[in-house]
Amino acid sequence: METTTDAMPGGVATTAARRQSRLAAGVAGSQILKISREIAELVAQGRTVCNLTIGDFSSAEFRIPPVLEEGIVQALRAGATNYPPSLGVPALREAIREQYSAELGLDVPLENVLVTAGARPGIYGLFRVVVDPGDIVVFPVPTWNNTYYALLVGAQGIPVATTAETAFLPTAAMLERPLRGARLLALNSPLNPAGTCFDAEGLGAICDLVLEENARRKGTGERPLYLMYDQVYWMLTYGATRHVHPLALRPELAPFTVYIDAISKSYAATGLRVGWAVGPADLLSHMSDLLGHVGAWAAPPVQLATAALLRDPGAIAAFHEPMKLGLQARLDRLFHGLMDMKARGLPVDAFPPAGAIYLSARFALNGRVHADGRRLETNEDVREYLLHEAGFAAVPFQAFGVTEDTGWFRLSAGAVSLEEIDRALPRVEAAVRALSR
Repeated sequence: METTTDAMPGGVATTAARRQSRLAAGVAGSQILKISREIAELVAQGRTVCNLTIGDFSSAEFRIPPVLEEGIVQALRAGATNYPPSLGVPALREAIREQYSAELGLDVPLENVLVTAGARPGIYGLFRVVVDPGDIVVFPVPTWNNTYYALLVGAQGIPVATTAETAFLPTAAMLERPLRGARLLALNSPLNPAGTCFDAEGLGAICDLVLEENARRKGTGERPLYLMYDQVYWMLTYGATRHVHPLALRPELAPFTVYIDAISKSYAATGLRVGWAVGPADLLSHMSDLLGHVGAWAAPPVQLATAALLRDPGAIAAFHEPMKLGLQARLDRLFHGLMDMKARGLPVDAFPPAGAIYLSARFALNGRVHADGRRLETNEDVREYLLHEAGFAAVPFQAFGVTEDTGWFRLSAGAVSLEEIDRALPRVEAAVRALSR
């Protein structure tokens, strides 16, 4: 029996059995939520903080579409408060199918659509259904939570480190060796945390790897390599960037590909918890059975309201025009502010906004020294310095699986105003200038 030693009142040592499972003991909490608690403490003390940490939206800055809001109220008044079908309300599944046909060029049968309570149950359900303990799951880093999903299912997670030179996106050359013998490849575009996006050439080359690996396995009895494509930000791209996805490039990947999507980001509706998986019907049936045991269903009123929204392209366009302009304005303001600092010789950098609600920003302050003699050694040191000295809250790429202290951070623009950004940038420049080599 595994035990721990505790001290009883009075100093008497006792031996107690471990109270939690090995899995629970091994799963760390969210670093972003930890940072959020630190920010809350500073705000409670009266400090001004430009909070660019949370991948969410402020309802004061970005409200959900009126059609969605009104549809939820109407569905509640109509009494839509019972258990939903395990695969999702048929009207929503059909609306997803129609939208994917019209917008993404995918001919999706109804049985290939599964509705879940946000994107996360779909991701977890897919991991559970295709991955056995000990199987290999490959994912690029920085990544959002794939490390934890691999841990939850007992998989052997293989992180593939990307760099700024590839816009933090993996290339086929990076993935070719790790995919040999793997069970699942997890990709995301537009990318959380970097805000960068695959292009057709890069994603097509990766799709070819998956096809080649599955062709090699054919007839050997070896189970397939599957591709999870998380595209929850696909409607949020900027400038000349266009979203690309696997089956538009390689339709023959359909038996091996599952898309993950949701209303969370595209409609500023993170708390309403409606997501979906689109993929092979046999996999989705097992995912539905598994998720049914944990009740990971989206609430029927929100499902019905989402169906109405997806079937109203005019309402979507009217919502997205100001939303995307607002997000791009915030990302542009951050980007140009940092690039102006770089032009003035300061050790900062950033990627131009391409997609999602994020900006990749570099604060190359490692090794610099504070006036009181403190030396900034790690990204965590830099994060704390910017928060406490400039009221500027960012998330280091370490929260997304990166191990090297390269100075890269995620800035999230959905919960701040332009005025907050404008007030914060001079504070950041002053704080950077206050450091010595």
